[in-house]
This record gives sequence, C-alpha cells and structure tokens, in this order.
Amino acid sequence: MAIRKRDFSHVKHFPGTDGNPFDLVLRAADVVEALPGPVFGAMLAVMAAAAVMVRGEWLAWASLWAFYLEDWALLAALPRLGKSFGPARPPTLALAALRLPPVLFPLPWMLAAQALGTALVIYGFWVEPHRVGLTRQTLKTEKLKTGRPPRLLHLGDLHAEIGETERERQTLAHVRASAADMIVFSGDFLSLSYLHDRRAWEVARNFLRELHAPLGVFAVGGSPAVDLPEVVPQLLEGLENIRWLRDEVAVVEHQGQIIHLAGMTCTHKPFVDGPKLNAALAEARKGQAAALTILVYHTPDLAPEAAEAGVDLQLSGHTHGGQVRMPGFGALFAGSLYGKRYEAGRVHEGDMTLYVIRGIGMEGKGAPRVRFLCPPEICLWEIGGP
Repeated sequence: MAIRKRDFSHVKHFPGTDGNPFDLVLRAADVVEALPGPVFGAMLAVMAAAAVMVRGEWLAWASLWAFYLEDWALLAALPRLGKSFGPARPPTLALAALRLPPVLFPLPWMLAAQALGTALVIYGFWVEPHRVGLTRQTLKTEKLKTGRPPRLLHLGDLHAEIGETERERQTLAHVRASAADMIVFSGDFLSLSYLHDRRAWEVARNFLRELHAPLGVFAVGGSPAVDLPEVVPQLLEGLENIRWLRDEVAVVEHQGQIIHLAGMTCTHKPFVDGPKLNAALAEARKGQAAALTILVYHTPDLAPEAAEAGVDLQLSGHTHGGQVRMPGFGALFAGSLYGKRYEAGRVHEGDMTLYVIRGIGMEGKGAPRVRFLCPPEICLWEIGGP
C-alpha cells in the first residue's frame, strides 16, 4: 500500500495546540460557564420560548424548558457524585440546540422525542464513559522468530481530573489481569480543566504508581496544551516504575530478541517530529541487525513519516475515537490533521500497522464528558512470529 503523505508546513493552527479551532470553542465554553445561574436559566427559558413561538402552545414551551433544566441537573450532578468533573452549562447549551428539531413535531411526538433525548443523555454522560474495555490485537512479524510472543499493553489519554473515578479503577483492574510484559502510555496525563491543580496531579500519580511490567513501563508526553513542560516532570518525579521517553529509543530485550521502542515528544507538527524520529532511529540502529520497531507517539498524524522510517507498529491516541460516533459514519470530529483517516482503531500505512486507541478519559474544560458508541479503551497486543 502506498504511503499517503501530505505537507502541513503551511498550517498555522495544529490540533492539540493553543489557537486551533477546537481550542477557540473551549474558550467560548468558558464564557458560557461563567454566566450566573439565574442568567443561564433565563437564557434556556428564552431559547425554549423562541423555539415554540410558532406553535403558540404554552405546554410545548414549558415542556421544552423542563427538558432543558433536566439536562442541566443531570450534568451538574456528575461531579457531585464523582462520575466526572466538568462544567455543566456549555454541554447543556449544546444539548438545548440538539433538542430544537423535534419542536416541529406534533406535541405527543415531540414529547416522545425529548424523552428519548433524556435517555441518550443519561447513557452518553452517565453510563458509557465509565465502561473501560480491553481490546486485544495481534501483530505477526518475521523480526521476532522464536520464544513466547511478548504482550504489550497500550494506555492513553488518562486526562485525570480532581477526583478518582470508576475509569481509573477499571483500567487498573484490566492492567493487573492482562499480565503484560510491557506497558506504554501515549500521553495526555491531565484534564485541560485541571492542569495546575494538585488534586488532579495526585490522581494521575496514584494511577501511574500502580503500573508495573517485567520489561518496563514507558510513557511519552501528549499534546503541548495538555502535557505542559513545567508540569509533566513534577507528575513523574519519584515514580521509578515509569521511564519517560523524550525523542529517544529504548532497547528492550525479550527472550534474547531485541525490540526498539521509540518514544517521541509530540508537537503535532509532522515536519518537526518526523526528522527527530529519523535521527533517534538512526542512532539506535547503528551496527545492529534489523529489530522490531515500535513507535509510541501521542497523535496518529506522524504515521506516514513513521512508515517511511521503517516503524513496524505505531501506537497513538489523542482522537479519543471522536467520543461521539454515528453508525455508518464514525466520529463526528477526529482532531487530526488527516480528518477521519486516522480517527480510531487499526490502520495500515505502507508496511506499518497503526493503532489509534480511544483512550481512558475525556478532554476537559467545556468539552462534554460524553461518549456515545465510543467507550473508553485500552489495548493488549500479542506480538509474535509469522
């Protein structure tokens, strides 16, 4: 398969960095969250009134406003019950907009559609984000010819908030049950909401402290706007079980066979990080026979460069699988320079296999703590001979 590479040197705003379109949306969400409660409630009332004005039915207006307030209450309860710790008003406003089309239905059908909407809100915010799944993948390679296939566990996008949630507990249960030989973490330790909050730091450190594997635990930094250079060293300080890879290649030996594990710091700029990857691999390969090469890099957008560099397996995250997916279409938004091409799951780029994990947590700030048809995921790889 041909490698489909694009030139992004002219792009001004990259995913995962300040100033990109998603970042601007989150800044607007901060303004909404800062509104006083009575003002926001009145805004919802006016929005409901405007939506049903053409019908001239007070019952329709009162019903729609009640559904708006119900959404607000459901989302506001999430942090109070320790499910997730995001603002309630920005996603409530987004849900209010989504509830507008059924206003055109006859009243009984409108109420039925709004009730279905409430059921979807409960599922998307209260249920699916808190069901971490373990995906199993295999990779056949001639570069590992003998012995038991190593088992590699890939974690990503923890996005720790100010309290431990069921996601962290479920993930650690999977980690212990997986009996992995090696664990890699592909970045984004903290939620955008709590980058400087030491309560979130402690949640992340407590999680990382529990990661152990015979061949080691390796981590790379995530998006520059999330894994701040002044914060990550403090997160990892004293955690001797974690090796932080910064534009370098770790040589891992498994039953007498060598694996090159490249860990690159993510800038979201392939034309910057590609040459760094080439340099690190060239240094590691000096005087050595061809070894299985695995790249851990936060975003999938380096895949064409990694394939050209001779990487066998790239493990990435960042997209969260879109968090909200539609049947037959997939992610509504992927957060990638390549759009939907690398939105989630297993992709082949040339001779390289790429896997984009859906991740454990959710972005933070005004981004909704929602998942729909896109549950949290960690991935266990078994890598063996042909």
